[in-house]
Amino acid sequence: MKQKLKAALLVGAVLGLCVQTPVLAAQAKKAEQTTSKKSIKKAPVAAKSSLPAAKSAGKSGKTVASRPGKALAGNAGKAPTRKVAAAGKPSAKAVRQVMMDVDGDPRRLALYSASALVVDQSNGQALVEKQPDAVVPIASISKLMTAMVVLDAKLDLQEVIAIGDEDVDGLKGTRSRLPVGTTMTRETAMLLALMSSENRAAHALGRHYPGGMPAFVQAMNRKAQSLGMFHSRFEEPTGLSSNNVSTAHDLARMVAAAARYPEIRQYSTTAEAKVELNGRIRDFGNTNALVRSDNWEIGVSKTGYISEAGRCLVMQARVADRPVVIVLLDSVGKMTRVGDANRIKRWMESASLASVERRKV
Repeated sequence: MKQKLKAALLVGAVLGLCVQTPVLAAQAKKAEQTTSKKSIKKAPVAAKSSLPAAKSAGKSGKTVASRPGKALAGNAGKAPTRKVAAAGKPSAKAVRQVMMDVDGDPRRLALYSASALVVDQSNGQALVEKQPDAVVPIASISKLMTAMVVLDAKLDLQEVIAIGDEDVDGLKGTRSRLPVGTTMTRETAMLLALMSSENRAAHALGRHYPGGMPAFVQAMNRKAQSLGMFHSRFEEPTGLSSNNVSTAHDLARMVAAAARYPEIRQYSTTAEAKVELNGRIRDFGNTNALVRSDNWEIGVSKTGYISEAGRCLVMQARVADRPVVIVLLDSVGKMTRVGDANRIKRWMESASLASVERRKV
């Protein structure tokens, strides 16, 4: 009897242990899940504590970058990747892509100006060409020639000249901030003509030339011939006439020549100026927004627009440590010429990076 009782107790203990084991396992699993949940709940606290530091770093970055950072915002998506790669060694894939872009057809730039030309001034090499010999209206790009003719004549820049009825635009009916009767020095008229593309100022410069407007136009065309601009013709000093025509190749010569005049370099790249006219201070700004960009080093600048010419832009600048002349003619969109200039700049900078990588290899 005792043996049977012992056997029954032993079987009961074994059965109890078998039942308890899954229960304990379940409890252990539950405890493990609870611990995991607690750790997950605590994780956001750590992330939250690091968030203010990240925010303050971002603010500091904006403050330090200031305008350059703002100017680079348009390259978001490309520039940050390239900067990170530059900290170490650029990946082979990135270099291959740059080399493909540079070594391939420059038309990959997808320039939206009808005529375009980029010339390296150090060796005369044409880096980009798109219909560079098309004879087209050049609008206010003409004012660079106007300034050169005035300076070549060594006229007194401090002499006071006046805006007359003859200076009012009778071709396009464009507006002006210079009412008839406004007086200014010849220097101020040149500044306003080059910086703000004031048509009345440019016309007044030609009208006050020795011999008047006919002599001035003749001097413009003689100057063009002397520069080798054999496909160019000028009819008046403002560019309002569609008969003022040239080619991208000819204009590259004209811009290079204009860059040799300190006055043209200064006036054409002035971002903004306060000018006293008729006893009032007036604010004038440059028609080329790129002269205000910290990303550009521009020596000569001139924009132009009439319906026949489209939107035009010429510049002498330093890009990727190379002096270049950029000519963009007949851009259809309002910002297309600026977009094309920035595309050319990025392309040249990529070419420079690829050249460095090839030398390393």
